[in-house]
Amino acid sequence: MTATEKFTQGMRTFLSDVAQGFFEITHNGFALLGLAVMFAVLTVTARPEIRQAGEEQLIAWLQERQIALTGFGSDKEAIDRATAINPQSLPKTQAAVAFWLSKKYDVAPEPVSALVAEAFEIGTKTKLDPTLILAVMAIESGFNPFAQSPVGAQGLMQVMTQIHSDKYKSFGGKLAAFDPVSNLRVGVKVLQECIARAGSVEGGLRLYVGASNQETEGGYTAKVLAEYSRLQQVAAGKSVPTMSPSIVPAVQPVKQQEPTENVASLFQS
Repeated sequence: MTATEKFTQGMRTFLSDVAQGFFEITHNGFALLGLAVMFAVLTVTARPEIRQAGEEQLIAWLQERQIALTGFGSDKEAIDRATAINPQSLPKTQAAVAFWLSKKYDVAPEPVSALVAEAFEIGTKTKLDPTLILAVMAIESGFNPFAQSPVGAQGLMQVMTQIHSDKYKSFGGKLAAFDPVSNLRVGVKVLQECIARAGSVEGGLRLYVGASNQETEGGYTAKVLAEYSRLQQVAAGKSVPTMSPSIVPAVQPVKQQEPTENVASLFQS
């Protein structure tokens, strides 16, 4: 064997040994990695507190990155707090009412749709026409959930929060007056009590606005009933023109009276 052949054979042996060693190292490395991953999975499965801690750390890191990139953090629960739904998801009658109110009172259809859906659900429970509930809401506040009258009536239904504070207990307290759905439910409860006490819708509206002992209540009852009639027509599928809303605040010299005979609690938190 010549010197060249010996050199060539030596190089082949060397390269073969290097390749074999690399294969064994790589194979063993993947095996170790697989074992490490399997051990980690078993540990996380057996110790849920470790998984939770890891998730919390990951979420915290992602939030820090979000703040670093945008200047503010994310709030995934914001959508749950929003009083809004897609009007297209409503039944045809409710959608028609929602779009009509949205156009007339210059408010977004999504929050109005949520209030319409709530009014129809509450109306079924209380035996009150939901369009009457919406008519009271329209005349009282024009669908402004933060409205307040000079005498302290607050929210969508302009409930006298101080007088009816007990009704807000199941909603967490008086500040719930500015939560649209909570105010709607309390307002409906007060309206139902007023109608039951007066024996008629007209008389109940006079009690609701606090004018039961007044000769006149500024045309409040007539305005509510007129809006009630229009909403009934809209709900029936008729074409009703929208006119400029005329919002009448609660009569200032008087306050809503707590009915002497309270209706049993209709809603629980």
